[in-house]
Amino acid sequence: MFTIGDFARHGRVSVRMLRHYDALGLLRPARIDPVNGYRLYEAAQLARLNRVLALKDLGFTLQQVQKILDEAVGTEQLRGMLRLRQAELEAAQAAATARLERVGARLRWIENEGQMSTDEVVVKRIPPVRVAELSATADNFAPEVIGPVVGPLFDELCHRLDRAGVAPAGPSIAYYEAAPGAGEAVLVHAAILVTAAPDAPHGLTIVDLPAVESAATIVHRGSMDTVLPTAQTLARWIDANGYHSAGYARELYLSCPDDPDQWVTELQEPLTLR
Repeated sequence: MFTIGDFARHGRVSVRMLRHYDALGLLRPARIDPVNGYRLYEAAQLARLNRVLALKDLGFTLQQVQKILDEAVGTEQLRGMLRLRQAELEAAQAAATARLERVGARLRWIENEGQMSTDEVVVKRIPPVRVAELSATADNFAPEVIGPVVGPLFDELCHRLDRAGVAPAGPSIAYYEAAPGAGEAVLVHAAILVTAAPDAPHGLTIVDLPAVESAATIVHRGSMDTVLPTAQTLARWIDANGYHSAGYARELYLSCPDDPDQWVTELQEPLTLR
C-alpha cells in the first residue's frame, strides 16, 4: 500500500487534491491506519484516479464525475463519453481560435484602413460567360460564413466536371445574390467556365452569365478570408466617384495555388451612375 504522499506522486496529483477527493467521497483511501490516522491507498485505485482526472479535465463537475463513477460506467461506455466530450471541446476550441483570428484580422484591417490605393480600381465591361455551377445558401455575407459554403461547392463541382468528362475552359467564378425571402441570407453560386452545351446530358447545371456593362474591378491578393480591406477599398472608390453599386461583386479567381495566401482574385462589382 502507499501513503498519501507516495500515491499522490504516482498519480501526478497533489496531496491536497487527494484529501479533497476523500472529503467528497470521490476517492476514499483503501485504509486508514487506526494508530496514526494515515491514509493508505492501493495501486488499483490509480485507475479510479485516472478516470476522475480525465472526466474533470473534460469539463465535468466533480459532482458529475462522482455520479458517473458511482454508476459503474463500463470502460467502453466511458471511452465513448470521453471521446464525445473531447470532440465537443475540440470544436469549441476551434471556434474560439477562429474568433481570435477574426478579431486579429479586423484589428489589422482597422490599422490599415485607407492605405490601399484606389488607383488600382479599373472600370470595365465584363463579357458574358458560360459556366457550370452549383449553388447553396449562406446565412449572411461575412467571409467566415461564405467560406465554408463556397469551398465545398467548388470541391463538388470539380468532382462532377471530372466525372462528366467536361474540361474547364477558364477560371472559377463565385457570384452572389440575395436569397429569396427576408433576412440576410445570400445565394452562393460556385461556377467554372466551360464550353459544353447547356442541354448536354451530363447532369451539370450550365448557365450563361450575362455581360456586366460597367463594373468597378480591383485585384485582391491573398486568402479570401482577408478580402474585406480590398472590398472596402472598392466601396470607397465607388462612393467617391459618383457611382452606385448594382449588386454583389463577382469574384474571378485568376490564380488559386495550394496556398490560399498566394491566391489572386479580381473583384467585379456592377455599377450604375447616381
